[in-house]
Amino acid sequence: MKGSPPSDSGGADDDAEAQRAGVRQEATASGEARVYQAGRDMRVLDIRIPRGIRNTFLVLLVLALLGGGAWAVVHWVLPSYAPTYKTQFLMDATAADAADAAAVAASLGTVLGNSGDSDALALRRFGGECGADGNTKLLVDFGTDNRQDIVRAARQAPVGGRATLLRGIVQAVDDFTTTFAIGAGQRAKQVNRIVVVTRHGKDACDDDTDFVRREIGERIRAAGLDIEFRLIGYQVPEDQSEGLKSIAGAGSNPTEPVFANTQADLDAALEWSTNTEPVLRNATKIVDVLNPTVTRINTAVQEITDGRLDEAGRNLDRAREPHIGTEFEDLGGRAKTPEGRDINDRAADLREQQETVLDTADRLLEAARSKAPLSPRHEAFEKAAADYNTRVEAMNKALAALRAKAPAAR
Repeated sequence: MKGSPPSDSGGADDDAEAQRAGVRQEATASGEARVYQAGRDMRVLDIRIPRGIRNTFLVLLVLALLGGGAWAVVHWVLPSYAPTYKTQFLMDATAADAADAAAVAASLGTVLGNSGDSDALALRRFGGECGADGNTKLLVDFGTDNRQDIVRAARQAPVGGRATLLRGIVQAVDDFTTTFAIGAGQRAKQVNRIVVVTRHGKDACDDDTDFVRREIGERIRAAGLDIEFRLIGYQVPEDQSEGLKSIAGAGSNPTEPVFANTQADLDAALEWSTNTEPVLRNATKIVDVLNPTVTRINTAVQEITDGRLDEAGRNLDRAREPHIGTEFEDLGGRAKTPEGRDINDRAADLREQQETVLDTADRLLEAARSKAPLSPRHEAFEKAAADYNTRVEAMNKALAALRAKAPAAR
């Protein structure tokens, strides 16, 4: 009690207080035993732990805690910094002279300025002697701020040698898994892909294209990755085009190779693979997600009309749940060309109009719950829904027009 003088029987009082508290913990002088007593009438549990075992246990405990922290970093922290797209450009460096090689570097310089803000890009070359070290080399590792480094490395890459295409692709696959740095060893949030620019449709060291395709596919499966290939054949001999088509089927989501004969063709093919295709993919996903949400709103409005207000409220709550985010963010980072800006603006307008549709449905539900007339609120909803449908139709037409610009495969 506050202000009381000290008692000569302090030790006994302390023991009594510990008993009243119900829990007491003691240690022997040797440190080899622990005694835990809970409650006044509980039996004493005496556990003797040799010092060596106890120290080992403590080390394991610390390692477990550290391991748990590393797991949290890998599974929770790093994914938030993962790039949206990871793209490695694999460049054929077997050109006959520097002027031919400069064409690829010039095309890269043209398209990289329009690449997405959150794209992690890398550059590897192939070309050399069969079985020799250096017949493929990573010139620039993955990064989101290395565009000029890639262009510079492409211009300075040595030319010559044989087309070690298989070795280049296999090593390119390994580049997606071998490093731990942010952007390098991480999988992309959306797409991992390799864009191959080659003057050859077959490997100079193994002309069995079926074997090459199987080897590439097995390496991808062993890595546990979904990797898309986009193959661009630049001035590839006609008799090698079928071989390139076979190799293109090794990745996930295969597409036909694009064959470019001129610098303008190469610019268009690289622009499509690097920038236009991701714009189309993001916009299509946005439309595919927004439309079912509006369908749910329509269901809620019908439930309001039928007097099932609780069910309508639940459907409107579900319609508010976020379903997309990465696609909008990535699309905004690609609004660097007239087409990219147009699609981005249309997508933003669609989302805004969907919110308007949801607001009018909310007001309709409020009117129903308050027994107010529904006709004015219902008319407002119908107008908002019609405006949304008009915007969706315009977006679909814009996407179809953009798809029509895809470089033709031969």
